[in-house]
Amino acid sequence: MKTIIIGGGAAGMMAAISASHFFEEVILFEKNEKTGKKLFITGKGRCNVTNACARDEFFENIVSNPKFLFSAFSKFDNYDLINLIEEEGTRLKTERGNRVFPESDHSSDILKALNKAMKDAGTDVRLNTSVKSVIVENGEAVGIITDDGKKEYADRIIVCTGGISYKSTGSTGDGLRWAGENGHRISSLKPALVPLTSNDRWVADLQGLTLKNVRLSLFVADKCRYEDMGEMLFTHFGISGPLVLSASSVLASYDDKNVYVSIDLKPALSDEEFDARLLREFKEGNKKELKNILGELYPVKLGLKICELSDIDIYKKCNEISKEERARLLKNTKRLKINISGTRGYDEAIITHGGVSVKDINPKTMESKIVKNLFFAGEVIDVDAFTGGFNLQIAFSTGYLAGCSVT
Repeated sequence: MKTIIIGGGAAGMMAAISASHFFEEVILFEKNEKTGKKLFITGKGRCNVTNACARDEFFENIVSNPKFLFSAFSKFDNYDLINLIEEEGTRLKTERGNRVFPESDHSSDILKALNKAMKDAGTDVRLNTSVKSVIVENGEAVGIITDDGKKEYADRIIVCTGGISYKSTGSTGDGLRWAGENGHRISSLKPALVPLTSNDRWVADLQGLTLKNVRLSLFVADKCRYEDMGEMLFTHFGISGPLVLSASSVLASYDDKNVYVSIDLKPALSDEEFDARLLREFKEGNKKELKNILGELYPVKLGLKICELSDIDIYKKCNEISKEERARLLKNTKRLKINISGTRGYDEAIITHGGVSVKDINPKTMESKIVKNLFFAGEVIDVDAFTGGFNLQIAFSTGYLAGCSVT
C-alpha cells in the first residue's frame, strides 16, 4: 500500500515514521525547503517537544475536545515520544512544569532525530513541493495534485498542513480549505496562545514590565473562565507572557465581548493580610511621602501607576492616607482590572484554535468520516492545549495514529 502525507511538520513527520513501518511506500510532500520549519522556532528555538506529566494531568491541559485524543494518546504518548527521540541519538531533559527540551537547548537536534527516523524508515521526502489539492473520487481520496499540475496517486492521504498561524512557516490553511471543499465542517478559527490587547491607556505606560508570581483571572461577561498563577508582561498594545497566552486559548471558545482580566499582585496575602501590611508600612513610614515607600510594596513603576489608578497623591504623607484611600490601594493591588479589547493576530499566535471538526473524524484512526482513506493529524484538527509541550504532543500522537491506521 502507498501512503501520501501532506505537510512536514511535527504531525507529518511522525505520520511518516509510523506509516513507514506498516506500509510499503510512504511519500511526504513539504512545501518548504526543509521539514519542521515551525518546530524549529518553537520554545524560542529550544523546542519544548512534549511534557513529561502523568496522563490525567496531560488531559487537564487540553483546552478543546480532550476526549477525542484518548485513542491517539493511548497509541503513542509522551513517553513513547521521549523514547523515540532518545533512541535516535538526541538526549532530552525535563525542566520546570515537566517541560521536555533537548539537552543541547537546540531545536535542530529534535529535527535531526525525527529526520533520521524518517530516513531509517525509508520515507520518500519531497521538499519544495506544494500540493494544490486532494483528488477525491466517489467519496474516496485517491491522490493529490501538486502546484505544477502533476498527479500522484495513493491508497491513503494524510493531511498534516497545520492551521493558519505563523504563515511564514507554511501554515496557510490549505488543509482546512480542502476539508471544507469536501464536505467537512470547520470549527470557528481564532488565534490562540496569543497576546491580548487592551485599550486601557495606562497599560501601555507599563510596557516592558514583567510580573512574576501573580494570579490572573480571565472574566467573560462577568464569569471567571480561567485562573492561574505565574508570569505576565505589559506591552505597548496590552499584555502577554505565559499566563496571558493560556488565558487567550480559553478566550477563543467564547465571544470576546465584555472581557477583562483581574490581576492579584499579592496572591500570597488575603485582603485582610494585605491591609495589615499597608497599615504597617504606613506606620513605619509615618511622615514620609507615599512615593518613598512604594518600593516596599511594588516595583516602583507599577506602584506609581497603582496610586494613579487609586486616585491618591503620591506626595501625600503616609500618616495622612485615609481608610478609603487605603481600600482603593487594596482593590487595585488584589484585583487590578485590565479591559481586554481582543487578541493579536495569527502572525503572533503560537497555534490556531478551531479546525476540522472532530465530529467528522474517527478518533480511533484519524480517518475522515466523510471521505474514505483521507486522514487528518495535528493542528488542522479542532484540538488545542495550553503551553508546555502539549500541542506538539497532540501533533505527534495524532500523526502516529494516522500513520499506522489501516482501514
